[in-house]
Amino acid sequence: MTDFNLSDEQQMLREAIAAFARDEVRAAARPADESGVIEESLVGRAWELGLIRAPIPERFGGDGTPRSAVTGAVLGEELAWGDLAIALHILSPGLVAFPILDMGTEEQQARYLPRFTAGAFAAGSSALLEPTFDFDPGVLGTTAERAGAGFVLNGSKCFVPLAAAADTMVVYAAERPEAGLDGVSAFLVDREAAGLKVGEREKNMGLKALATHEIEFKACRIENDARLGGEQGIDFRRLMSELRVGLAAMAVGVARAAFEYSRDYAKERRAFGVPIATKQAIAFMLADMAIEVDASRLLVWEAAWQLDCGTNALREAYLAKNYVAAAALRVADNAVQVLGGHGYIREHPVELWLRNARGFAALEGLATV
Repeated sequence: MTDFNLSDEQQMLREAIAAFARDEVRAAARPADESGVIEESLVGRAWELGLIRAPIPERFGGDGTPRSAVTGAVLGEELAWGDLAIALHILSPGLVAFPILDMGTEEQQARYLPRFTAGAFAAGSSALLEPTFDFDPGVLGTTAERAGAGFVLNGSKCFVPLAAAADTMVVYAAERPEAGLDGVSAFLVDREAAGLKVGEREKNMGLKALATHEIEFKACRIENDARLGGEQGIDFRRLMSELRVGLAAMAVGVARAAFEYSRDYAKERRAFGVPIATKQAIAFMLADMAIEVDASRLLVWEAAWQLDCGTNALREAYLAKNYVAAAALRVADNAVQVLGGHGYIREHPVELWLRNARGFAALEGLATV
């Protein structure tokens, strides 16, 4: 039976991350969006919370806490409630650490996981999305061909987070294009690999504080041991589901932030002697927003619960990602409407949330659980 009651440990962790998001992340959101820079001190304090270290086994320097997609979804929502770009930056190490933890060989785990249990933030990155209008993760244009004792990568990716800062990125490429999703492999590629070119930082409508890049592979040669999972490879359907649930959870956080801010504004803003929240049009709009937030969270938690039960949850993750991407945009747009003229100016954060929410429909592979 599906049970969405959080354990005492999960609830305590949720409250701790919510406090961090409220007291530190939210305050840093606007300056980071304006400057395009996330303060290293904030990232360092987030690293000390041990969100990436926790599920890594003790033999690699981690805490050995059981890994849970539901817990990851809860944390992603809370951090994104504070700010989406900062949340994606803070949790970027999981894009490398968690796939290795789930599907890496013992040698890969021993080589890479200790990087993510050290005392300083270690950026990670994931290269999945490609610069094409009809992107399909089952039909990747980036290919991996066997060549002697290794592989040759060719193709291009976009919206690759922290590509210029991460020592290692997980690159998803079609090894057997005719097999669709089952033919996708993942590779651990070092930033300095010959044949890999990291482009200039992208200039995006939203997520302006998050450094994303387009990258290109031209006859990029990598060794056999760079193939995630070794000869066994990966379960891409499960990894794809984890990526989608991670991003959907953050979309819930953005939607919730926009709803709560506009709700509180409507209670305080007065027109004709009464709070505008008492006006039927505003009250109904806020009610619809609240429904969207709760419905979105349930979809995300259902998919995460399926992952925790050991299934790949491809259908549930797809439904959650698609629904929540649209819902977050609707809620953020309604928040701007509730604030009226104030919603369009940078004095209030709803315009920032609207810009960030616009990207969920197109983004893939920027977060995981």
